Amino acid sequence: MTEVAAEKKKADVKAIYNEKFVGNFTRKELDTLRATIARGTTDEEFGLYVQTCVNTGLNPFLNHIHCMVYEGKNGRQMSIQISSEGVLYLARKTKGYKGVDAQMVHENDEFMIDLAKKKIIKHEIGFPRGRIIGAYAIARHTEFEDKILLMDVQEVEHMKKGKNAHMWNTWFADMFKKHILKRVAKEQYGIDLTEDEVQAAPMDRLDVTPEANVIEIDEGHVVKEDEQLTLIWNEIYNNVDRDVIEKCMFTYFEGRQEKDLLLKDVVALKKFCQLETTQKNKQKRKTEFVEEPEFIKKPEQPKAEEDEFSLFFD
Repeated sequence: MTEVAAEKKKADVKAIYNEKFVGNFTRKELDTLRATIARGTTDEEFGLYVQTCVNTGLNPFLNHIHCMVYEGKNGRQMSIQISSEGVLYLARKTKGYKGVDAQMVHENDEFMIDLAKKKIIKHEIGFPRGRIIGAYAIARHTEFEDKILLMDVQEVEHMKKGKNAHMWNTWFADMFKKHILKRVAKEQYGIDLTEDEVQAAPMDRLDVTPEANVIEIDEGHVVKEDEQLTLIWNEIYNNVDRDVIEKCMFTYFEGRQEKDLLLKDVVALKKFCQLETTQKNKQKRKTEFVEEPEFIKKPEQPKAEEDEFSLFFD
């Protein structure tokens, strides 16, 4: 091969590697994600994580959405976690966004709030401020009244003993502020995300060991694993068409039987079904909108044998 041909081949490979492959992700970015932020994931878990990023518009490289794999007493688990930065990113894109703010309240502060009028009357600080006794957050909207969330420090004390105890004990004020910011933004701007409601620990901390028979579904809130499994299956059966369930089972779980799926598999199946249903409804609306009269319809094009989502697992 001549030097010119070799350079051309190298350029062609580089062009393919850097072209958009899934959503706005290039092959290079997917490889980087798999090796760093989502390291240790299976093909199915990585696919779920990438599609969650694509469908929410959150950027994992900007600390919007995390993927954690850790060993628990019941084996390995994956957790998709949306950070406060991710929630605020979505809030800023919402029509009517006018700003979000959060402040700590210390024991030596002068603080008054009128909850009936949803208004902070006074918050004056001096030094020394003393220990943290609470926090408040305000989310403003151009079309609605301000949303104010007030929390006593006792409401988050259990975080210091939970899954992310290291984070809460080391950076308590920052974690408290992120927690309350995230909650008020979701309430004010209607941000509804299926996620594990916990702050992400650093990616090198994979030593979390939850109790054997419970799973954390909201910071400090645990349920029995078998009860959660039944609950999720009921949600799937009640909200998803059977053909969508069968398609997702075949595509992502190699046709395994429903009884063979673990809790983490069923959680993933639920999210895959949600994504598939969304795409199905979008396609249906698009077809209904652009459908042409019978006498000018074009012949149907053959379907591709592979979709872009499955390609990057090959």
